[in-house]
Amino acid sequence: MSQQAIPLGGPIVTRPFRVLVGLFGLSIILLAWRFWTGLGSPTALSDGYPWGLWIAFDVVTGTALACGGYAMAILVYIFNRGRYHPLIRPAIVTSALGYSLGGIGVIIDLGRYWYVYKVPINFWIWNLNSILLEVALCIMAYTVVLWIELSPAFLERWKESPRPRLRRFAESTLPWLERSLIWIIALGLLLPTMHQSSLGSLMLLAGHKLHPLWNTALLPLLFLISCIAMGYAVVVIESSLSSMVFKRPAETRMLASLSGAIVWVLLGFAIVRLADLAVQGRLGLAFALDSYSILFLLEMALFIVPAFMLLSQQRRSDGGYLFRAAMLIALSGALYRFSTYLIAYDPGPGWSYFPAVPEILITLGLLALELMAYLVIVKKFPILRGMAPSPSRP
Repeated sequence: MSQQAIPLGGPIVTRPFRVLVGLFGLSIILLAWRFWTGLGSPTALSDGYPWGLWIAFDVVTGTALACGGYAMAILVYIFNRGRYHPLIRPAIVTSALGYSLGGIGVIIDLGRYWYVYKVPINFWIWNLNSILLEVALCIMAYTVVLWIELSPAFLERWKESPRPRLRRFAESTLPWLERSLIWIIALGLLLPTMHQSSLGSLMLLAGHKLHPLWNTALLPLLFLISCIAMGYAVVVIESSLSSMVFKRPAETRMLASLSGAIVWVLLGFAIVRLADLAVQGRLGLAFALDSYSILFLLEMALFIVPAFMLLSQQRRSDGGYLFRAAMLIALSGALYRFSTYLIAYDPGPGWSYFPAVPEILITLGLLALELMAYLVIVKKFPILRGMAPSPSRP
């Protein structure tokens, strides 16, 4: 059995791929409507809720789910756990695609999207007190960094290209890039630390409009911890699903070892959040048994339950059990971020928000695009390790 990353090969345009193309095609039509008419008609956004699903899911939650590369980089490069290297490239693929689609989501949500190119280049008019500017610049920069980190996979494939120019480009560029990766990786560790915490800082500006169970000066820390947990979870989910769908050897032993770190991240989040509420004298709100209290308790259960599920080494060695725990972790972080940005946010009487159908379909179309891009990349480039399956795979 091959232990090297290999292109999986096989047909690209399969039946599931056609379904994804159809879903993405529908979203293109709706996007044309959105860009032609503005944000008013296709969305449920308002002055009270100036951002909705596209920001809360595509950006705030989507980029956190795309932190697998960041989480793995912490484990592999800072804690020197080199045995997890086979999980790095798949994690970077999901991160690069997730952050790219997060950037697209921002452009879709902007009223004057045609000015977005000015953000990174008109530095002389930057508002250096703006949290949103820091988030925008870091996400833009990190997206570029992720594709650079992934580029060795493309160059390795192109070294075997029958096109002489492409082959010479790959042969000359790859050694230089490999020597430079240490600095790129360092930048890739700094940027998510900055903007994921700043996504939490951004909601501090909401003040009293954010419910006290979520409104805390520790929002930056809580957002950072939750993104690390979500990143680890997505690594487990991606590896489990790719092993099942592509008939690859399971990486259960490696994932079981990896999940030991997730336990402490989850428990750390729960302890920090509960201690913060206790210090502020707000812990009683958690047991008021109103809608916000129930939402809070559900979030905490989704963080704590998988932590205890994964405490046992025997349970962590069960691939199915590990996958279910990872799904709960991803759901816990997603619910926490949705709560902070939408559900626990109240702009005042008379305002309400629920995503319009076009918002939902456009988001599903972007997810379809991400899945299509993932299938193309893993089939054409050396991302996943193991034996390639039969041509009948999706």
